[in-house]
Amino acid sequence: MKIVLLSMNFAPELTGIGKYSGEMVDGLVARGHEVRVVCAPPYYPTWKVQEGYAGNAYRTEQIKPGLTVHRCPVWIPRRLSGLTRLVHLASFAVSSLPVLFRLVLWQPQVVFAVAPALFCAPAAWLTARLSGAKAWLHIQDFEIDAAFELGMLKKPFMRRCALFAERFLMRRFDAVSTISSRMLRQLATKGIPLQDTEMLPNWVDLSHVRPTNMSQGLRQTLGIAASQIVCLFSGTINRKQGLDVLIETARVLKEDPRVVIVICGNGEQRPGLEAAAAGLGNVRFMDLQPASTLNTLLNMADVHLLPQLRGAADLVMPSKLVGMLASGRPVIAAAIPRTEIASIVSGCGIVTEPECARGFADAITALAGDTERRQQLGAAGRAYAERVLDSQTIFDRLDTRLRSFERQRAAPRATASAEEAAQ
Repeated sequence: MKIVLLSMNFAPELTGIGKYSGEMVDGLVARGHEVRVVCAPPYYPTWKVQEGYAGNAYRTEQIKPGLTVHRCPVWIPRRLSGLTRLVHLASFAVSSLPVLFRLVLWQPQVVFAVAPALFCAPAAWLTARLSGAKAWLHIQDFEIDAAFELGMLKKPFMRRCALFAERFLMRRFDAVSTISSRMLRQLATKGIPLQDTEMLPNWVDLSHVRPTNMSQGLRQTLGIAASQIVCLFSGTINRKQGLDVLIETARVLKEDPRVVIVICGNGEQRPGLEAAAAGLGNVRFMDLQPASTLNTLLNMADVHLLPQLRGAADLVMPSKLVGMLASGRPVIAAAIPRTEIASIVSGCGIVTEPECARGFADAITALAGDTERRQQLGAAGRAYAERVLDSQTIFDRLDTRLRSFERQRAAPRATASAEEAAQ
């Protein structure tokens, strides 16, 4: 099938939506589909365009047979705020329009849009309708809900208008998917019929991320003894993560020589975190690691840490959680009771109150002194990943759903041909 993927973030970005969009496309191409990607140059999570790319020019890349990538200009703000984020998203929505409309002539069978950014949804829907394709919207984050819950946008009138526009757009798509059952239920509250929704969780390649003990070299580069307990956060360092709590946790645990907290990643909040951690000997910072060393990094952890701000704790399903589970290590997660994150992590780790350093410290202390419990919880996380998050199983299911669109398109043509023959 011919598929257009509209995803502002795309490979070679190593985290978040760019990572998953890139892996999904590889999975689709491997299954015989021809994909054309419309995206921005890689800039996330550092908010700087990567070397070798330009933020102010169009560029087409022939990656491999079956995959063409169209890079579109995007404005990257120097300082992030609610307003500058909106302008940033709008700049890509506008710059991608000429490429999308040109792809109408290619006559795709599916136009697949990834949100964020919802700004791009109208153009994706129109491209699908002009080309006679099915329109699919995939929700990684409920960006409007999160923006208001986190205080990025505050006026109630703006919220009502934004939510109305969101609901209006979503209901125009032939299929709307998201990454967790909780988010699927939230789609229902926005008026999306159940038969038009799909569960498409973020995935992990279980052959690439697996339990191993080959991480001693990485520990040594950070000055961490083999006997110490590494508590690792790895991901984007931005406001939504609520990483300040980890620095406060380190202060609570500064007299415990067993524990080291490692924060691996890049993002706009990192300089402030490093300043806050000055003088704490039990905190280490690392840059985001390449994909080739991801398994080594995740297995350096004895315990994974998943903080979140209270307002975001039930609005998103953190993509980093899947790698944590696949690595066979226990997870300490900030989550509200009875949310999906709490449900998952309660079977393979410890759930604590969001933005509570004492809760994180108590959970770390409990696991630091109990090797057997860490092993049991880690094994349960790996089993969950094998059962639910295997990338090949998810890609096979997506492939089946996409091909069902083509069968739906072919059925009326076959009926019309039969009627003509009968006449």
